[in-house]
Amino acid sequence: MTDLLKLAWRNLWRNKRRTLITTASVFFGVAFATFVSSMQEGSYAQYIQAIVSFYSGYIQVHQKGYWEDKTINNLLTDSPQLDSAICRIPHVTVVSPRLENFALASSVDLTKGALVSGISPEKEDRISRLSRKIIQGKYLKNGESGVMIGSELAKYLKLGVGDTLVLISQGYHGTSAAGKYPVRGIMHLASPELDRTLVYMDIRECQTLFSAENRLTSLVIMVPDDSYVTDVQEEIKRRIGGSFEVMNWKEMNSLLLKQIESDRAGGWIEKGILYMIIGFGMLGTIMMMMAERRKEFGVMMAVGTQKSRLALMVVMETVFIGLLGTVAGILGSLPAIAYFVDHPIPFTGQGGEMLQQMGFEPYMWFSIEPSLFFKQALIIFLFTLIIGLYPVYLISRLKIVKALKG
Repeated sequence: MTDLLKLAWRNLWRNKRRTLITTASVFFGVAFATFVSSMQEGSYAQYIQAIVSFYSGYIQVHQKGYWEDKTINNLLTDSPQLDSAICRIPHVTVVSPRLENFALASSVDLTKGALVSGISPEKEDRISRLSRKIIQGKYLKNGESGVMIGSELAKYLKLGVGDTLVLISQGYHGTSAAGKYPVRGIMHLASPELDRTLVYMDIRECQTLFSAENRLTSLVIMVPDDSYVTDVQEEIKRRIGGSFEVMNWKEMNSLLLKQIESDRAGGWIEKGILYMIIGFGMLGTIMMMMAERRKEFGVMMAVGTQKSRLALMVVMETVFIGLLGTVAGILGSLPAIAYFVDHPIPFTGQGGEMLQQMGFEPYMWFSIEPSLFFKQALIIFLFTLIIGLYPVYLISRLKIVKALKG
C-alpha cells in the first residue's frame, strides 16, 4: 500500500501543468463555496441570535393552549416551586417571568396602541441586554414603579423622562385596567415596529395593572447555546408535568425557520452547480490521463501487475488531486473569513433599511464553524470517489494486447 501511495503521488507530477490546473479549479471552487457557506450560516446564526436574545429566548413555558390564542385569561401561576424546578435543571442559565398584554398608551390628547411587557428587570437584562438600549433616563430596577418605552413611541406621544404615561386596557377575566406611570427610561430598539409600540414595566406593577396577581404569560428560559435546547426542553417537560406547554425557539419562530431553509436550499443548488463544474473538470483530467497512459498500463499488466492494484493507484491519484485542491481552498479562504467574522460587511440603502425594519442589524455576518470546512472536504472526497469509478471501469475492461498497441 505504501508503494502504491508513493507511486500515485509521483505520477501526479509527471505532468505538473495539468495537475496544477486541475488543483486550481478545485481550489477556487472550494474557496468560493466555503466563503458563501460561511456568509449564509453566519447570517442565519445572527438572525436566530437576534430573535432568541431579544424576544423569545431559547425555551418558553406557557399555560397549555396559550400560544394559540395568546389571551390574558389563559395564564400560568407565578409559582416559586415551578421556577425552582426549572432552575435546577442542568445548563439552564436564566429563568425570566413575563406578563404581556396590549393596551392603549396615552399622553394628554395623543393615544397609540402599545404592547405592555411586565418583566423582572434584572433577569430580562441578562436575556435581552435592555440596559444597553437606554438612550435617555435610566434602566428600571426590580420592584421600581414606572415604565421604559421605545424612542419612536416617546416621540409620537411627545413624552420625555419624568413625564407620565397613561395605560388603559382590559385585565384578567374582563376587569378594567388603567394606570399612570412615570417614564423612567427611553430605549432605542432595533425593530422600528417594536420601537413604536413597546412598553416595559416591572412584573409586579404589570400584574397589579391587569389584576393578574401571581400570574404570568410565560417563563423565558435561556441555555448556553442551541445545542442544549432539545435536552433541556425534554427535561422541563418531564419535571413539570403535562399542564404546561414547553416550546423551543424553533416552534415559536416557524416562519423564520422556513425562510432560512428556503434560502439554504437555494444556496445548495448554487453550490451543487459549482461542484458539478469542479467534478467535470476533474473527470476531464482523468480521461486525458487514462488515454495517455493506456500503453503504460498495458506494460504494467504484462509484467504481472494486477488490475485491482492499477485501479487503486489511479483512484489514489484522483483523491490526491481533490485533497490538494480542498486543503488549499480551505486554507486560502480562512484568512478572509476570519477577517469578516470580526468585521462584518455593512448593508446600506434599502437593503439595510429592510433588515432594520425586521429587527436585525444591517450587516452581512460570517461564521467560522469547523463544520463548514468539514462539509466542503467531505463533498469533494465523495466527488473524487465517484470520479474514480471511471478509471476503475476502464482498467477492468482493458486488454493487454490492445493496450500495448496504444
